[in-house]
Amino acid sequence: MQGDRQPRPPTEDAALPAGAEPRETAGRLHGELHDWLLHAALPLWAQVGYDHVRGGFHERLSAEGAVAADARRARVQVRQVFVFACAPQLGWDGDAAALVGGGLEYFFRHYRRADGLFRTLCASDGTPLDERAFLYDQAFVLLALAASTRVLGAQPLLLDSAGALLESLLRLLKRSGPGFESGIPERLPLLSNPHMHLLEAALAWCEVSEAPAWRSLSEEVVALALTRLIEPGSGVLRERFGEDWLPQRDTEGRVIEPGHMFEWAWLLERHGGAQAAAAGLRLLRLAEAHGVQRGVVVNALLDDLTLHDAQARLWPQTERLKANARLAPRDRRRWQAVAQAALALKRYLASAPEGLWYDMLTVNNRFIAEPAPASTFYHIVTAIAELGAALNASEPRRN
Repeated sequence: MQGDRQPRPPTEDAALPAGAEPRETAGRLHGELHDWLLHAALPLWAQVGYDHVRGGFHERLSAEGAVAADARRARVQVRQVFVFACAPQLGWDGDAAALVGGGLEYFFRHYRRADGLFRTLCASDGTPLDERAFLYDQAFVLLALAASTRVLGAQPLLLDSAGALLESLLRLLKRSGPGFESGIPERLPLLSNPHMHLLEAALAWCEVSEAPAWRSLSEEVVALALTRLIEPGSGVLRERFGEDWLPQRDTEGRVIEPGHMFEWAWLLERHGGAQAAAAGLRLLRLAEAHGVQRGVVVNALLDDLTLHDAQARLWPQTERLKANARLAPRDRRRWQAVAQAALALKRYLASAPEGLWYDMLTVNNRFIAEPAPASTFYHIVTAIAELGAALNASEPRRN
């Protein structure tokens, strides 16, 4: 690995070339991102990001290697399983099956609770550090299991584990009304973000299984989004709610995340249906109009769409890319935003040591030099995959 270095300001390639055709620019950037993924990031994270002694995945990598002292969050373990389960479809020829299988074995051995849910935190040796079970983590377990079937096959272990976890969620976290509690023991506030990833997991299972439970789950979460999470007047997506699904009105409750608005837009479009698609498009337009500043998606707005946090993490850039790419084959106007989002993503990668990324861009337009968080890899992989799919879907037909 190359030596550590201070990040350079992301001024290079800060704007699209004058006169460039947006789809062509998006195609060129996809080639660069895809090459970085296959030849730099995946090999590095497979070798250095996986703990070949104890099993499981490291939380962060620096230019010097893994930050081995970190405790390991459940969500990171299964997100990394997801990454390597997707890698073969993207053209990676590494041993994805070994990483997926080893990652799942380590996770099930150390994180499963007696009630069928999964604890949120363990030490690197598997010692439990935090017994709480969050809906957010369980959603990513379901997503990882669905993705793993593409590498390991529809094994009973994967199918039965997903079914058992869904049953535990319905038994332990399902509310008498719509939606789910946020976790055990902290059931409140109710949160939109875990439901978003629950929808993502349900849609992933709908692609690999005909079991009706997954379609039912996706329909319930979409109905919740359309009736409770997205305000009908302003169209903004709320994050935090009280017992009755009324938005919290304190400052924390007023915070709106443009990245999540893009992410919900992508999922609602994937789900299909006129009402869901229309709500997703409105979210995308609001996020584009108010959440994109100085060429990047900022971290947070308030519910009146004024700026709250002008810093810009990496992951919202990927969600802007995914949402616009999903629509671009049918709406050519979206290619401009696709190219801009791909360019923004490239800046976070190109400024970092090879195969890594910087997570945060400050208001002074400088990256914070710190180890790359593994949790972000899931966002990067899904964005590159979505961009590639959009480019393939918009290829002109040849006679």
